[in-house]
Amino acid sequence: MIIADLHIHSSYARACSKNITIQRLADNAKIKGLTLLGTGDFQHPKHYQDIVKTLKEDESGILWLNDFPFVWQTEISLMYKQEGKGRRIHHTILSPSKAVSDQVIESLGKRGRMDYDGRPIFGFSSIELVEMMRSISEDIEIIPAHAFTPWFGIFGSMSGFDTFEECFKEKSKYVHAIETGLSADPPMIWRVSNFDNLNLISSSDPHSYHPHRIGREATLFDIKHLTYKNLIDAIRSGEGMFGTIEVDPNYGKYHFDGHRTCGISFSPQESKRYNNICPKCKQKLTIGVQNRIEQLADRPEGYVKKDAKKFYSLIPLSEIISFILKKGVSTKTVTQEYANLISKFTNELDILMNISFEDLKKETSEKIAEAIIRIREGKVKYKPGFDGVYGIPYFDEVPEEKKKPKFLQNLQKGLEEYSH
Repeated sequence: MIIADLHIHSSYARACSKNITIQRLADNAKIKGLTLLGTGDFQHPKHYQDIVKTLKEDESGILWLNDFPFVWQTEISLMYKQEGKGRRIHHTILSPSKAVSDQVIESLGKRGRMDYDGRPIFGFSSIELVEMMRSISEDIEIIPAHAFTPWFGIFGSMSGFDTFEECFKEKSKYVHAIETGLSADPPMIWRVSNFDNLNLISSSDPHSYHPHRIGREATLFDIKHLTYKNLIDAIRSGEGMFGTIEVDPNYGKYHFDGHRTCGISFSPQESKRYNNICPKCKQKLTIGVQNRIEQLADRPEGYVKKDAKKFYSLIPLSEIISFILKKGVSTKTVTQEYANLISKFTNELDILMNISFEDLKKETSEKIAEAIIRIREGKVKYKPGFDGVYGIPYFDEVPEEKKKPKFLQNLQKGLEEYSH
């Protein structure tokens, strides 16, 4: 089984840690339990030099740092106008070799600068991107990134499209998969029949190299030999894709609607009551992924797609420990407990997915062991993330009346009484 995180960033990408290195990514990927990473940002001049100096490419197009593999990968941001609406779409790009990556860099360089950000911005359309990449190599793969997030997802509420074909037009047949993103998971996407022919990739899009960031979402491939061709064939056909690792979508930063500045978080039903307007400041709410799915869905909640791939819903081990101990994720207490568990077992994903409660509680507190199992079994409730704020798992029951500000409880109560 290959466990791949195919959407990575370098230290040269905006809002990313300046301490990211290829070596640190590889070291922490092993701790996490990942067996393949994207290089991230290969078109950035400085990171490109890091890649060619640090990694050795084999004849199949896979890059190696000793015994750990990478694949040529980057993300670009497209900002353009289509069908009378401004679009802002992020795409992950996978490339089969250095030779092809060099041509990608040359072609993108004719359309704009690439030295200012590891995630550069261009003013051409997604259709033009497909045309450009296919003119270089038919082996390049384009995957719309975090497909449902409001600001930069292909189906996002702020600048996205309602259908895949609306975005790519006649080039749709050359794009085979979408990235679920932290705020969506496969069961949400299964509700939209228009997406049935799209394969689902999960990647973490991390802004640092730490194990609680890389591999929090990943894709599982059941292919015998790791080559670029085998990897892309699996993505395009679905054959050889075993499934995905997801976080619970409530954990994602854009699952619910809301307004971060005012501390307002709404379900789609609550947003509808307020006409998508923040009741505190009267500005428009940021419409989240759950609401967007409701707008697009033609199937009921709970629908299971035929021949659906398996998925695992997890959250990072460091964060589980942090929530249970009520200590920051980077504190000495949490990092020591994390290191202790890693030293006793194979890697983090094995702990989260496979190790029994009885074996876990021999090496950690019963409360932490129980939390790991509850996450694995989907028995934890969340305060959903919204408008750039991560969701929070509740391992203890939280009274309903404490989940919203007092003024909002009173306002909602008044509206409900008025409606009756």
